[in-house]
Amino acid sequence: MNRRIRVIAPAVLLVALVAIAGCKKKQPPPPAATAPPPAAPTASISATPSRINAGDSVTLNWSTTNATSAVIDGVGDVPTSGTRTVTPSTTTTYKLVARGDGGTADASAEVTVVPPPPVAQPAHTMSAEEEFRANVHDIFFDYDSYDIRADAQTTLSQDASYLASHPNLKIVIGGYCDERGSDEYNLALGQNRANATKNALVTAGIAADRIRVVSYGKEKPFCTESTEQCWQLNRRGGFSLDQ
Repeated sequence: MNRRIRVIAPAVLLVALVAIAGCKKKQPPPPAATAPPPAAPTASISATPSRINAGDSVTLNWSTTNATSAVIDGVGDVPTSGTRTVTPSTTTTYKLVARGDGGTADASAEVTVVPPPPVAQPAHTMSAEEEFRANVHDIFFDYDSYDIRADAQTTLSQDASYLASHPNLKIVIGGYCDERGSDEYNLALGQNRANATKNALVTAGIAADRIRVVSYGKEKPFCTESTEQCWQLNRRGGFSLDQ
């Protein structure tokens, strides 16, 4: 009897342990490890030198991290790190944009371009004729008159001053008339106007042998309209260089 009990007892104990183990809840497997988010890119760029004269070149240096592509404004797609020589014609900002799985990053470098100084244009050298025209001016007369007017006196004073400072110049004074009156009358009137102009210059100190006079009457009008304004332009004592 005792022997039988000793055989059965271990078996019963084993059954009980199995039953107890079956009653426990199964534990869930541990969660899978979560991958960290991709790192954000970084970007840097420099320009050497940062100030140049127009026509000179600049070296761009740039680098990135965690980037899969890069672009520089004004240059285009570039490696994620590298160098490039550029020759900007005007002040330019080079912006680097780096892109990667973690986003974008940018940096910029400005290059100041000093424009060339303006090219000095050679001064225009006036010919003797141009200088004479700029400084010696015609005078005008009233209708049917060869009297020197007050405004003509002022002009003649300035003309005489220029002629006095250029003693080698010789001049021709032409007497002109408007279209009214006969050819013969206007030739005589033109002669009187030329002589009156010469006499005024001689009185102002200009040697008479430097002055030649001629009458054109109404044959060489400066204006061809039949108006008082036009006629006034034709009533003159006109100056030219004696070639």
